[in-house]
Amino acid sequence: MNKPYIIMKDNYCVIMAGGVGSRFWPLSRTTHPKQFIDILGIGKSLLQQTFDRFKKICPIENILVVTNSIYENLVAEQLPEILKHNVLLEPMKRNTAPCIDYANFKILAQNPNAKIVVAPSDHLILNEPEFIRVINNCLEYSANHDTLLTIGIKPSRPETGYGYIKVGADAFDSNEYNISKVVTFTEKPEIEMAKLFFNSGDYFWNSGIFVWSLQSIMKAFAKSLPEVHGFFEAGIEHYNTENETKFIEDTYTSCRNISIDYGVMESADNVFVHCADFGWSDLGTWGSLHENRTKDEDGNTVSGKNVFKYETKNCIIHASDNKLVVVQGMEDAIVVDSCDTLLVCKKENEQQIKRYVSDVRLKTGDKYI
Repeated sequence: MNKPYIIMKDNYCVIMAGGVGSRFWPLSRTTHPKQFIDILGIGKSLLQQTFDRFKKICPIENILVVTNSIYENLVAEQLPEILKHNVLLEPMKRNTAPCIDYANFKILAQNPNAKIVVAPSDHLILNEPEFIRVINNCLEYSANHDTLLTIGIKPSRPETGYGYIKVGADAFDSNEYNISKVVTFTEKPEIEMAKLFFNSGDYFWNSGIFVWSLQSIMKAFAKSLPEVHGFFEAGIEHYNTENETKFIEDTYTSCRNISIDYGVMESADNVFVHCADFGWSDLGTWGSLHENRTKDEDGNTVSGKNVFKYETKNCIIHASDNKLVVVQGMEDAIVVDSCDTLLVCKKENEQQIKRYVSDVRLKTGDKYI
């Protein structure tokens, strides 16, 4: 039987929403990236779904969104409930470690006893009750243990698009929290290695979701990334004041571009993983969207009211409702019509979309990006 949970005043959430989602180009653009798009066709953007999910875990006033300053109006439009000072605006991209430490100091100014979950804004969660149970377990655990927790997802296939976490030998041994020591992190493997990981039972997908106490993560930053931590600590009197914006602009100019995984998690000795299975996908590619949307009798996923298909199988087809699209003789392809851009490529080559974006930018500037 699941434990009954109530929303605790010390629970905080940091939603990372600054990415540009280039692998979902041309639907995802720099001015309107995928986290702000209703990519699943359910009436809510991925960011809105994430915010609604965490409202069941944290008080609304304890939910922070970290995003690029160019998305300030988009966040305000899509999340009218969020407090203005809880939207943290980054002046430039500096990866996940700086954005998390920025949030740490914002939270420190409010509640030094905070327990924090950090999550991307663009994940798909199919089993929300199980997700909430897992996150609450982790928050409860982090309140009593000096640990850095990550969520590991039970793999359903040998996937090359995700990072992996190897769990310790103590995994699942009389552990009510289903938490184990992390042995190693491995970045996206080649297919043969992914098959070995999948068959071993010792590896879980790295979800990029983290849970810790504020005190534990502050201590980890001070140890592993003292320079980054020092930059944000230097302006401790500026947080939640009119001087914060100028301080953050100056800080980001000097700050390193580094991920939380590489900068903190891989070097810390108190990293643990909660192994879970709640129907997770990071929706990082058109292929992952294809896996998680309803398919027709020929295995196609279709968005758009005026799409006609003939002899077409296992394709992803996306078009606006006011565009008539006819697709004939295609198989295992991606067909995306978006405003002024049409993309047609093989699904197996979707990892090259970033290259296509780079080539387009090089030859035409940012008009189509």
